[in-house]
Amino acid sequence: MQDAPHGQSSDQDLPDIEVWLDPYEDRLREECGIFGIARNPEAAVITALGLHALQHRGQEGCGIVTFDDHLFHNERHLGLVGDHFTGGDLMTRLPGKSAIGHVRYATQGGTILRNIQPLFADISGGGIGVAHNGNITNARKLREMLVDNGAIFQSTSDSEVILQLIARSRATRTIDRFVDALHQIDGAYALVALTNKSMIGARDPLGIRPLVLGELNGSPVLASETCALDMIGANFVREIENGEVVICRADGQVESIKPFGRRASRPCVFEHVYFSRPDSVVNGKSVYDVRKKMGQKLALETGVEADVIVPVPDSGVPSALGYAEASGIPYELGIIRNHYVGRTFIEPTQQMRTLGVRRKHSANRGVLAGKRVVLVDDSIVRGTTSRKIVQMVRDAGAVEVHLRSASPAIQWPDFYGIDMPDREQLLAGHKSVAEMAEILGVDSLGFLSVDGLYWALGEDSRDPQIPRYSDHCFTGDYPTKLVDKDRSQSEKDLQLSFLVDA
Repeated sequence: MQDAPHGQSSDQDLPDIEVWLDPYEDRLREECGIFGIARNPEAAVITALGLHALQHRGQEGCGIVTFDDHLFHNERHLGLVGDHFTGGDLMTRLPGKSAIGHVRYATQGGTILRNIQPLFADISGGGIGVAHNGNITNARKLREMLVDNGAIFQSTSDSEVILQLIARSRATRTIDRFVDALHQIDGAYALVALTNKSMIGARDPLGIRPLVLGELNGSPVLASETCALDMIGANFVREIENGEVVICRADGQVESIKPFGRRASRPCVFEHVYFSRPDSVVNGKSVYDVRKKMGQKLALETGVEADVIVPVPDSGVPSALGYAEASGIPYELGIIRNHYVGRTFIEPTQQMRTLGVRRKHSANRGVLAGKRVVLVDDSIVRGTTSRKIVQMVRDAGAVEVHLRSASPAIQWPDFYGIDMPDREQLLAGHKSVAEMAEILGVDSLGFLSVDGLYWALGEDSRDPQIPRYSDHCFTGDYPTKLVDKDRSQSEKDLQLSFLVDA
């Protein structure tokens, strides 16, 4: 890797390579994971470890930017952290005492190498790298405005909009330019940025996306989840508050500013339902404990006579344990997951698609044969995978199959960083419970109630006047403006009116 001029990135050449991922995989896609550390001579190695702990949040691409007092260094790759950021030469490739990193699943922009983060740019005052978890709901509008004013974009990611806004701000200090950009974006975000003077972290005004502050031997650490702090042996300090910006300076001081004033937070409830690792603590609550309580409440709300409780691995395991505990029905591993099935990087044949679920899950016939089975999963999206798993359990000899979702029915799409189908593709978006049960081929189907989810989170129930969480996928109550979505709908309506007039 050749050194770049002072303040610039020594990024490698990035060919525009696309990756094909199996569209038939019916799971919610993880969002993204971000990590950063300042004032540590092993910044790149520690960042790679932190990203490894956050790998569950995105497996399509990974990147690290470091700063070594003179130059920024940048590597971005398609694939997993362990495939690229290992080996004894990592510190040579990415020298420096400060680093930020990112693991990605695409929600805006395709899966191409130029969209992998952190993104880097040279601006007046020095270079800046930015890594983003979330989704900017007015990115399209801002992008059009920026292009009209002469901006040249290198990616199709909404994250580059943030970088462009920082670069075009007329403020003098980099932190002021950063805050100026934040004031122009809507939606959900957790950000880490690296300049030649500091590491910056920021969380959106409602705190939809998570971000925590840790400390490792005097070095400040920023991460999407506490499990990344545990991986590197760092101490948890606190969560970054909603609407807060923290500046980790070179002298070790951590400054906090709140440019949006005080607002009630509405963190994403899906962090507890699905995205965060069970060993993480999110919004002050153990993810594992919350999921187990979700299962307990699910059993009380949707109980049925059965012989065995079986989780759909791996995300359904804590809730299934809670369901079994509350129901008194034995818990068994009736489905075994193959942990060595990787992502699909070439388009499979139709036969491979048909066998896709069996490559990842195998029925434990000795547990299932002749039994009335309750399958517990974290959620149901399109229902395609659920239907195949139900059939697999029946083929293994189950006499009854009852499916239970440890989350409420997903009826509305997400626009804040979760890759989720349109409402027409969400099974619960247009079908009744009875209709869904028939489609899935189960003897009965049950969902955790919204109030039951809030109970598991430590609330009595959901207050519709002051909802504690961003739960729009279950309620349709979106916490922010959806500028780009509304514009798209207006354009569709206008096109339709032209067709009607014609």
